[in-house]
Amino acid sequence: MQLMKNKLIYSVLCMVALFLGQAKALVAQGFDKESFYSAMASGNMEQINDELVVVRAASFHEKDAYEGALLMRKSGLLKKAQEKLNAFKAGRIKFETALQDDGDNAEYRFLRLTIQEHAPRVVKYYHEIEKDSQFIKKAYKNLSPVVQKAILDYSKTSKVLRPEDL
Repeated sequence: MQLMKNKLIYSVLCMVALFLGQAKALVAQGFDKESFYSAMASGNMEQINDELVVVRAASFHEKDAYEGALLMRKSGLLKKAQEKLNAFKAGRIKFETALQDDGDNAEYRFLRLTIQEHAPRVVKYYHEIEKDSQFIKKAYKNLSPVVQKAILDYSKTSKVLRPEDL
């Protein structure tokens, strides 16, 4: 009887471990650029937080860039000045480190441009706007359709990137 009970417990534990492993894999695979860009454009704290959970649980090369961009975007939605500054700084460090490792990544340049255009002057994050805009215009046709759509949508409200430039 005890042997059967131990086998049952062992089987249940194995099933739980398998389920948790699959759940983690699903979360990691759950990163979707359309959802990411939707969250970035939304200005909705809950949507940004949900996307941060997905990005943080995932393991892929671009993780730090996406997390950094989301943190900087989130900083503008926070209430307290110190929280805003801390979130922006943390995001900036993650993002700029990823960009430094892959400086020719036009998608990263686009993300930086979107943040730079909306960042308050006090954080002094605006020096690469023109350079990033030119880089994006040149690389636009080589980007994935999802990123192209995000850029085109953004260009409709941007001060430096217009739809006809693409």
